[in-house]
Amino acid sequence: MLPESALPVAAPDRAGFMAFVADEASEAALRGGLADMVGTLQIRRGTARTAARSLEREATPRTLLVDVSGLDDAFAALEELASVCTPDVRVVVIGESTEIAFYRRLIRDVGVTEYIHKPLTRDTARHLIGPMLFGSEAMDAAARGGRVVAVAGVRGGVGATTIAVSLAMEVADSSRGHVALLDLHLRGGATGIMLGVRPSSGFRVALEEPDRADGLFLDRVAIPINERLRLIAAEEALESDPHPTEEGIRRVLTMLRQRFNHIVVDMPMPPGIAERAVLSVARHTVLVLGPDVASIRDAVAARKMVQAIGGTSRAMTVLNRVGLPGGLPAKLVAEGLGAPPDLLLPDLPRQVPRATNLGRPAVKEAPALRRALGPLTQEVTALPATATSRSIFGRLFAWGRR
Repeated sequence: MLPESALPVAAPDRAGFMAFVADEASEAALRGGLADMVGTLQIRRGTARTAARSLEREATPRTLLVDVSGLDDAFAALEELASVCTPDVRVVVIGESTEIAFYRRLIRDVGVTEYIHKPLTRDTARHLIGPMLFGSEAMDAAARGGRVVAVAGVRGGVGATTIAVSLAMEVADSSRGHVALLDLHLRGGATGIMLGVRPSSGFRVALEEPDRADGLFLDRVAIPINERLRLIAAEEALESDPHPTEEGIRRVLTMLRQRFNHIVVDMPMPPGIAERAVLSVARHTVLVLGPDVASIRDAVAARKMVQAIGGTSRAMTVLNRVGLPGGLPAKLVAEGLGAPPDLLLPDLPRQVPRATNLGRPAVKEAPALRRALGPLTQEVTALPATATSRSIFGRLFAWGRR
């Protein structure tokens, strides 16, 4: 232990956040999850040992993320890092170990603030590291209950419903959690067709008259697709005029978040006043576009709208039908968007229509779609480590708790 007089002194202009990561994927997750929350992201390539060498000559940031992947002795590297840091820094450690003993030793004995095992995703970066930087009450509120994933096509016909259905299936299969697929297309929705079922009555009433959505609501309207997945949808006549209320949508979401681990919402775009309630609580917002000029225009507008609504999610762009004859190449789409799409899905002109006509999920009929959808499934299902309020390196410095 260093004597108090030997401890580094925090500079008044210290950085708010600095990260040292060993791989490109982790760096991309940090930039994707925190880019719209932090003005300047200081992310460098390296491990905890790299951080120790750098911080010998630089001011300690307020929050520091370090990678211990590939280190023979992670704890020795963290002790070396602690010797050059001020004791009030909050440290997040990422690594490859999933052993609970490793996590407990880091939290209890070393005193780090948080440990996150790889792969690091934008979701874990935003919702575990983001509150450390800002203490956002909105983010804390959105973290309670099941996670909401909003999926919307920036214009009609881009395949958003296919992606919503496929994502719900994949999340249920890979996480083994309970998933609800909520279809807010009250007229002309296609989730039931794609899953080979017919929606029951009652959903529209719950959205228009929230007081009638009682404890038995889910049992009446939720259609079992398999043991882990339920569909909540409507099939109103085209001449009908549904008027969902914001209170009704919020009440339905609250009930679903109490019962399901994930709620995938297939929602209209642009959303009405009521449907915007989904975006305000969404953990992820997935904007689906096609390889055409109109989709690029609408995707840019949709991203601005999501940002203006001020929810806790960051819009993720999914370019669907890559390779479509006559469609724009992905490079030109990226130029139009101002950044590469977050996910590329191939054009599957035979498998997807065939699956829809047979009432089967496309992801079950098209292995290429399932593989391409993998990164999005991983982003949604990544389980965050349990957050703690312990301060960084308190035990190494005998600095104690906050």
